[in-house]
Amino acid sequence: MSGGSRLLLLVLFSFLFIVTVFADDAHVAPSPITGPPPADKKPVEEILHGHKITDPYRWLEDAKSPDTQKWVGKELSYTRSILDPLPGRNELHERLEKLLSIGNISAPQIGGQYYFYTKREGTQNQPVLLVRDGLLGKDRVLVDVNALAPDGTIALDWWAPSEDGKYVAYGTSPSGSEISTLRVIETETGKLLPDAIERTRAASIAWKVDDSGFYYTRYPKKGEVAEGQENYNRHAFYHALGSDPAKDPLIFGEGRDPQDWPDVDISNDGRWLLITVEQGWTKSELYLQDLKAGTAPVRITEGKEFLYGGQIVNGKIYITTNEDSPRYRTFVADTGSPSRSSWKEIIPQSDAILQGAMVVNGLLLAQYEQNASSQLKLFDTHGKPLGDVKLPAIGSVFGLGGKWNRKEAFFAFHSFTIPDSIYQIDLNGRGTSLWSKVEAPGINPDRYEVNQVWFKSKDGTRVPMFVFHKKGLVLDGKTPTLLTAYGGFNVSLTPNFLGERYLWLEHGGVFAVANLRGGAEYGEAEYLIAQKYTDKDHLAIRGGSNGGLLMGAALTQRPDLFRAVICQVPLLDMLRYQNFQIAKLWVPEYGSSDDPKQFEWLYAYSPYHHVQAGEEYPAILFMTADTDTRVDPMHAKKMAALMQAEAANGRSRERPILLRIDTKAGHGAGKPIAKQVEDLTDIYSFLFWQLGMK
Repeated sequence: MSGGSRLLLLVLFSFLFIVTVFADDAHVAPSPITGPPPADKKPVEEILHGHKITDPYRWLEDAKSPDTQKWVGKELSYTRSILDPLPGRNELHERLEKLLSIGNISAPQIGGQYYFYTKREGTQNQPVLLVRDGLLGKDRVLVDVNALAPDGTIALDWWAPSEDGKYVAYGTSPSGSEISTLRVIETETGKLLPDAIERTRAASIAWKVDDSGFYYTRYPKKGEVAEGQENYNRHAFYHALGSDPAKDPLIFGEGRDPQDWPDVDISNDGRWLLITVEQGWTKSELYLQDLKAGTAPVRITEGKEFLYGGQIVNGKIYITTNEDSPRYRTFVADTGSPSRSSWKEIIPQSDAILQGAMVVNGLLLAQYEQNASSQLKLFDTHGKPLGDVKLPAIGSVFGLGGKWNRKEAFFAFHSFTIPDSIYQIDLNGRGTSLWSKVEAPGINPDRYEVNQVWFKSKDGTRVPMFVFHKKGLVLDGKTPTLLTAYGGFNVSLTPNFLGERYLWLEHGGVFAVANLRGGAEYGEAEYLIAQKYTDKDHLAIRGGSNGGLLMGAALTQRPDLFRAVICQVPLLDMLRYQNFQIAKLWVPEYGSSDDPKQFEWLYAYSPYHHVQAGEEYPAILFMTADTDTRVDPMHAKKMAALMQAEAANGRSRERPILLRIDTKAGHGAGKPIAKQVEDLTDIYSFLFWQLGMK
């Protein structure tokens, strides 16, 4: 529903309400919503490692409870009573619709004569999988999930073409759940094969070179494992096309740690299967299986606390790792002698972070990151440098496409001022040419400037931050400024293009992206104030997921630094987070309260446990979704209830603490554009209001 439609309904409702009251004195007018609905305190007390922990709102963890649902309904009514009447919502909604009509595009993947890529244009809710027959051929729609749900809530999660491009396996899921169903489509005819496999979340696919089947990963169904364990136990299987998936043979995973995350890749000759097993975010292992001999997979790493990734071409395994090299390097090994002692370093560690190296046309195309920006370099397969690939500007490479035996290679690129663009690489001359791009009508990037500044974190380490605003903007120390950061899981926030940001910039705001690392604390916020960009009354922060946890830590530890906070799909109760959804996968990143030492770390900052009674906090908009299968909505519910009850401004309508729960939506992946516009209308109307923007 558009902002205009909502306003019209609000006016009509008000009119009908007035008519009803005056027409019949016997009808009592409903009480206006003056504050958030009180949540009953039902304290649960427990002793954890010598600490008495009291949780007054644990009952809100049960999303199916009638009491929880009743409270949530009242909470959402209160939130709408604050957000819907805000001035300028219609104008913001209309501008956001135009800005989000700027689409996106992915780097093409090659299969035989075909080039596959996704593209979203205009008002399409979801990207469409396109196929091009030949490099200069016409694009044809292969998979369009927009036709599967009128409201756009079925998403294309992933896709993988076979070696010769005859088939494409792909996954779809409803309502942002990411619990994919695998299907197979024939490229030439667009015919769906009868094969369908459930619970293929974030599936890894490795096609046999003869198209007869593929190796893949999936999760168990309920009843196949103990209750709750169906979110884990990702195993690898083999599926022959046309066979019954229930009889697919298990390839890897039985008897291993349930949190292990295997991925599969196959050699170009089809003989070797490489299995990468992720064990948290700081460790992975490589296993090699000889498919010709039919022997079991053999581990070729040594169980050390490092990350490894690889590709097999012509009997050689190219392995990129941070083993004893925090900025990564690349080794090569023979498939016939793959043990660690036989690896040979071919690309040494440099001053930039090596993010990966893939074989294209008999060369190695390596992607680097330095100072939060991308670089591309070419090497021969012995590691001899062949020069840099020139990029259009300072920005981010967010996808590569190419084949071991094909002369074409591609990269997807964007920056703060350059929308998604696909470039083809001349592997001989190192030059590039534009292959396709997304248009951005109504935006003139020349009117804006991006600067990378450096500040010192609490421990003295220099940390970069991008600052983005109109050219010539007078920084008087009171400029509305929106700061975002993430700070976890080895994720860097590099320059990217988001149309929504231009709404903020067009109205004179400053946008800042901090590239955090451990110990960054709040130096980035204090820097923006010290450098006269803004002040505490005009500074807002926004983050989601791990960034939502960061928002929770910031607002509880330094509530004086910010005027407003957008906290999206957050983790906030760090003593119980691991008990919900897929969160046990994150124990290697965060730790677990089950461990006495790790409990002390978590308890020291867990936002839910650091809300102070009587403290005045920033205005806060907590945002979550009812079908989030990553971060459970209980975090935002419990935190909102607690802060509304305890904070000095908990019942304030001028500096409110609000909870917004989206329906038929998940953690964010696959969210339709229509829902994104509604989300952003609430976010920016809230921020404009709190920071005094018109």
